[in-house]
Amino acid sequence: MEQNERLSQSGRSKRSYHGKRSTWSSHNSVTNVASASPGFTEAQFAEHVTHIKKKLPSPEFSIVIQPPFVVIGDESQQVVKQRADDTVKWAVDRLKQGFFAKDPKEILDIWLFKDDASYEKHTRLLFGDSPTTPYGYYSSTHKALIMNIGTGGGTLVHEIVHPFMEANFPACPPWLNEGLGSLYEQCGDVDGHIHGFTNWRLPGLQRAIRAKEVPSFKTLTAMSPSVFYNEDKGTNYAQARYLCYYLQEKDLLLKFYREFHAHQKEDPSGYASLQKVLGETRMDLFQNKWETFVLGLRQGE
Repeated sequence: MEQNERLSQSGRSKRSYHGKRSTWSSHNSVTNVASASPGFTEAQFAEHVTHIKKKLPSPEFSIVIQPPFVVIGDESQQVVKQRADDTVKWAVDRLKQGFFAKDPKEILDIWLFKDDASYEKHTRLLFGDSPTTPYGYYSSTHKALIMNIGTGGGTLVHEIVHPFMEANFPACPPWLNEGLGSLYEQCGDVDGHIHGFTNWRLPGLQRAIRAKEVPSFKTLTAMSPSVFYNEDKGTNYAQARYLCYYLQEKDLLLKFYREFHAHQKEDPSGYASLQKVLGETRMDLFQNKWETFVLGLRQGE
């Protein structure tokens, strides 16, 4: 979860995520998008939905079963189903196609609140949380992705990465967990595959590179969660994202993920796997190459 999440702008792809909302009237009903998930039965989903209905704060919420999630929103059934199809299912299908073999171990909820006021109100009412981001976050405690969907679908795709990473790569260090999530907060479809595009994080990273404030990759990959999240100088997320972006653009991202996943016990930071996949023995020289690459990028490309 990021403390300062930002809105994803629309990209250049055939399908990219931005916030379009409808004004149809809402009603409390359930749509079963898929009959069953590989990990859960229809009966388990039905029982889960029954529990959700008991805690709904009003009848204005709609529920859509979109395995491995249940999507709940305070918009019409038609709008919530469209979000479940066009963003949740789209992202899940492509993330599983490339990276993740396993679904989360439990049925998780995706709460989509229609605007700022609804998000603030219901996050406090339902979860007792005061959100530190106006966009959305994943809470493993509440087994939920909690979203202000009025800001667009980019943050939702970012946060969907986290429960899948938790299920498939629980030892994943924060730099890759957030790097991959951040890569797909601005994404689209390229040849049937999920593809990250440049986004709002780029200008700040470019300024940090010019100011020589970006740490080495050895330092970044070795960061503990407390250091990565709490001592972020504004570059940790961006550096991780654009390392993943570089690997993606060189057709090495999936290869790196699989290499790291296979050797995580002897290489817990992923640094050795990164060197191997890049074919680099001098990571200081690679960092210079990467920084030149990043400085040549433009936002929105």
